[in-house]
Amino acid sequence: MKVDAIVNTTNEEMVGYSGVDFAVHEGAGAELDKECRHLAPLGLGTAKITKGYNLDAKYIIHTSGPIWQGGLAGESIILKSCYLESLKLAVENGCESVAFPLISAGTYGYPKDKVLKFAVQIITEFLFTHELTVYLCVFDRTSYEFSKELFNEISKFIDDDYGFKEKRGFTHRFNSRAANRRCDTCEDESATAVFPECDVSEKSLPIPCMAPCAPMPPMQKPEHADARDKSLEEYMKAMDKSFAYKLFDYIDSKGMTDVECYKKANVDKKTFSKIKCNPQNYRPSKQTAVAFAIALELTIDETQDLLSSAGLTLSRSFVFDKIIRYFIQKGNYNIFEINEALFEFDQVLLGC
Repeated sequence: MKVDAIVNTTNEEMVGYSGVDFAVHEGAGAELDKECRHLAPLGLGTAKITKGYNLDAKYIIHTSGPIWQGGLAGESIILKSCYLESLKLAVENGCESVAFPLISAGTYGYPKDKVLKFAVQIITEFLFTHELTVYLCVFDRTSYEFSKELFNEISKFIDDDYGFKEKRGFTHRFNSRAANRRCDTCEDESATAVFPECDVSEKSLPIPCMAPCAPMPPMQKPEHADARDKSLEEYMKAMDKSFAYKLFDYIDSKGMTDVECYKKANVDKKTFSKIKCNPQNYRPSKQTAVAFAIALELTIDETQDLLSSAGLTLSRSFVFDKIIRYFIQKGNYNIFEINEALFEFDQVLLGC
């Protein structure tokens, strides 16, 4: 990792016997071994920092995690200390970025899924009061257990056609036909109704009455009519708000601070500064725009409103979009749970 610091989970003697520890020592070179011998011993739950030597990282933060004993021997307390002490050392040494492995999840046997969720919680709390980019490096998909029940539920949501039974190669045709049923508006039993020729129950559909009781809605003025008698300069003055200004409006309306918003969105300070410095022309990536919508706990309509200001939308044609729709409709705005689901379905993650 090309970061300011990587965290090495090691033993109290700080000797790279196996696993990540061995790989770090081998990559950094013999000078690291000398410095570690000078710094040892390393107490459980504590952290010490060395140079990065031959690694891409400037520093290596060494921490000694707990051996898993069923969770009844204070392992979580030690594990929390490992993450916090490492984070504090990174900040104290002027690091702007740090990469963590899943501490104690290898030869020490701490359940990987427990470490992952615990680490996310601790790091998130720390970042609300500190400016730091933190990476959690997961070795492979076996490092966490994504809920099979949730996976199946999301899969069904993606496959479903929102209440209509989907058939391959089937085209819905709409024909007018007389129906001896009462109109929902005027109760005229002789009114002509329109039904789709498909397998959706007619009882579940409202009857659009063709009788004079139902006035026609006013016609929308076409957009090109606004432009017809205007110069380009006049027409451009009527532009909607840009993404940045729309975002700032939502932040204010939700009673949040800028810092609360971008931290909840898993977006770094540099990115938010770019938005503030160039509010009229800043155009976000889709994952960044959606991340802000999640942080602000916007509804589907509000999310579409925010995305449209950046020329984006949540469609029903992409897996990423449907997963976001699923969580918003469920009222679940936990960005890390959403990212776990996106990762499980091989989608790009939220934030930046």
